[in-house]
Amino acid sequence: MTVAESMPAGSRPEVRAAAGRLRGSREAGVAVFRGIPFAEPPVGALRFAAPQPIPGWSGVREAVSFGPPPPQAGHFGMDTSSQDEGDDWLTVNVWSPDPDPGAGLHVMVWIHGGGYGIGMSSLPEYDGGRLARDGVVVVTFNYRTGIEGFAQIDGAPPNRGLLDQVAALEWVRDNIRAFGGDPDRVTVFGESAGGGSVAALLAMTRTAGLFRRAVAQSVPGAFFSPELAADIAAAFAAELGLRPTVADLSEVAPRLLTGAGDAIEAKMDQWAARWGRPAHRTIPFAPVIDGEVLARTPWQALSDGAGRDIELLVGHTRDEYRLFTAMTGLLGSVSEEQAAHALQVFAPDPDGARRYREAFPAAGPEELYELVHSDWLFRMPSLHLAEAQTAGGGRAYVYELAWSAPGMGGSFGACHGLDVPLVFGNLDRGGPAVLIGDPAAPEAADLSARMRAAWTSFATHGDPGWPAYDTEQRLVQLFDTRPAVTAYPEECSRQIWQGHTFAALPLLGG
Repeated sequence: MTVAESMPAGSRPEVRAAAGRLRGSREAGVAVFRGIPFAEPPVGALRFAAPQPIPGWSGVREAVSFGPPPPQAGHFGMDTSSQDEGDDWLTVNVWSPDPDPGAGLHVMVWIHGGGYGIGMSSLPEYDGGRLARDGVVVVTFNYRTGIEGFAQIDGAPPNRGLLDQVAALEWVRDNIRAFGGDPDRVTVFGESAGGGSVAALLAMTRTAGLFRRAVAQSVPGAFFSPELAADIAAAFAAELGLRPTVADLSEVAPRLLTGAGDAIEAKMDQWAARWGRPAHRTIPFAPVIDGEVLARTPWQALSDGAGRDIELLVGHTRDEYRLFTAMTGLLGSVSEEQAAHALQVFAPDPDGARRYREAFPAAGPEELYELVHSDWLFRMPSLHLAEAQTAGGGRAYVYELAWSAPGMGGSFGACHGLDVPLVFGNLDRGGPAVLIGDPAAPEAADLSARMRAAWTSFATHGDPGWPAYDTEQRLVQLFDTRPAVTAYPEECSRQIWQGHTFAALPLLGG
């Protein structure tokens, strides 16, 4: 029994959702409801199927514990022990400062990252309590990742992870009023694969009316063609001596299936001739431009006007790739050969490598290595999303996080993921908190307050506090010890990439 469950029932918040009554807990003045199912467990006959509506229940359902995460790889030190806790992978969590059906509060729905292969809403850095105390209802949820959610499997709908996200947003539309939220005032926000998911949702026709604003943090540029996704899925299945079909794979235990994915990821560089850039950077999962769930890339869709009626806030960190340089053991030791190879593989054709060296004449191997990786993975996809939005007649606001975190000796700079604890205000919990330092410096608390204010202001008013982006002045908000509104600071990279199109990545020969 949890502490919340041991409290007298009458002192705990209760709401009536569409499927039945829920009893949550109250934490630091915020009503919290965890582990609410928004779809049937996708197991058994529903394995690899589109999410199905959850039936109702009688009585009062306890909502004080997070639901188990979907099956996923054990990379990056992720604790996967909770995968054995059950099959209710598809659950939402709600933090509300006022769970009154008439409160009419703005709603912020978070989509977690993790390379489309890992991640869960129960991570402590995603606790929504601090944001909710700023006056918004915060929702987080699980969606299928990895093979379960994104592998191209014959007989299964593509992009099941994205379909889960749509189902979660439909649950918000149908239920959030009971928690004090206004279903017509929903903002989606997410980082890394969560930011890519936000971009994908902007491009999907089935999300019409589910949200009015969107925040895309560190948007990945990798979206797959069906041919590439199918070839990768075939390699996964072949590890088990199977075909990439529902009939074959649905009989495989989820944990065994993620193990097959791990085996392929460990040797992805062997597939570089067929899979190209994703193999060089171990990216086995991404949304698929399948023509059904996702008909166009986000950049093409927004350029065509798909986001014209949705206000967009988008940005990235300055040193996006520094985290991965450290994780692969290369921090401080990148060679000239490694830098040259990275430029050859990831710089835009036809002469991107030369242009990088000319634009950054004083850069050593490590700086060049990180620049081209940061640009291809996150920085330029994020900027191009803003430019596509404005080209399509919509409004976009752009930011860059440039604050160098003092944790870990200060060597990580403004790396990928640093924005998460700052936006949520969780400076002392979760994995990214080690970047902030212990205890958190006053400047971190001040910066977090500014970013939370910008995000919640955007969610409530459509204005984060600085001018909208345009292709003449290119004004962006720089988040640093001394924040400033300035011309886009990565101008050299912008010029190198300005003619590049972030198209669906193809299957190559080989």
